[in-house]
Amino acid sequence: MSVTLKDVAQAARVSVSTASRALTGTGLTSERTQQRLTRIARELGYRPNPIARGLKTGQSRLVALLVHNLTNASFQVMAEVIQARLKALGYQMLLCIGGDDPEQESDTLTTLVDHRIDGLIVVPTGKNGAQLKALSKEVPIVCLVRRDDATDLETVLADDPQGAYLGTRHLIELGHKRIGLIVGRQDTTSGRERLSGYVRALREAGIAMDGTLVHAGHFVPETGATCARKLLDLLRPPSAIFVANHEATLGVLRVTAERNIAIPDDLSLLCYEDMPWFEWHRPAISIVDNGARDLANLAVDRLLHRMDAKGNGNDGVREYRVGARLIKRDSCRPIESASKPKSSKSKSSAAKSAKV
Repeated sequence: MSVTLKDVAQAARVSVSTASRALTGTGLTSERTQQRLTRIARELGYRPNPIARGLKTGQSRLVALLVHNLTNASFQVMAEVIQARLKALGYQMLLCIGGDDPEQESDTLTTLVDHRIDGLIVVPTGKNGAQLKALSKEVPIVCLVRRDDATDLETVLADDPQGAYLGTRHLIELGHKRIGLIVGRQDTTSGRERLSGYVRALREAGIAMDGTLVHAGHFVPETGATCARKLLDLLRPPSAIFVANHEATLGVLRVTAERNIAIPDDLSLLCYEDMPWFEWHRPAISIVDNGARDLANLAVDRLLHRMDAKGNGNDGVREYRVGARLIKRDSCRPIESASKPKSSKSKSSAAKSAKV
């Protein structure tokens, strides 16, 4: 049988209300009484009921973070930062994985409501705007990484248009004109905005847009592998590939290894978003850093602001941007010193047999 607050009060020979004030650190109880009650509660094995306490106080001290996966190193960094910030303030973080699946996201949102969370940071799929909007009337919400266009929720984004522009311009300055782009779905904020930065850089350089060089899909390694094969099978394959997320980069690296394509000698490779082993890889992979740590800190700041403002009137919602930056490493080189990329006609028979 579990030990109740009443059991602690009886053992300490105080009222239940006094025991409650002492153990929660609220109300007028002496330090000596609080220490004695804490010791007795520990000896009895008393554990407070957060649900019951939440019903009484109106606060669960639970904040949820809903992301697509933990394969993405940016999401890992964000989860670590958010958890540390919230813990320091006495909150527990509920980490939820939505798989970038609208149905799973919807089910998770319903469950979080049942758990009476105090706040939510979400990387939205963009398909459950009505549900998020309804939930925002009960719980402060901040969208992270992606905007949900069906809502007016407070949103923290990377400067994806500028980041993709900087990355593409870097490749152009190295002499590349046929630049393949593997980008996210166009029904997502990041997918659309990273494509827009790529297009802007080409336009400013006077390079005609070639639709055969652009492929979109989910941010998963399989997308990178499939799109890389399509790009490298072109009669005129690209001399550089810009992968607009690092999960897809894993698939691209698999294909270049299968086909014995050397980076950067045969193909320059640039990735949007960083992960630790990109710097350790040989060659080290050049990246556009989306500022995951800064994004997470800003999202927490904005959520705490909205949680404090709840019930006292809000000051409206805003969209915030964290600047992206180009980090040059060794996976890109000038086109003049690079050999011609290997097309499908120059593959070895062994590479052909590895093609899926």
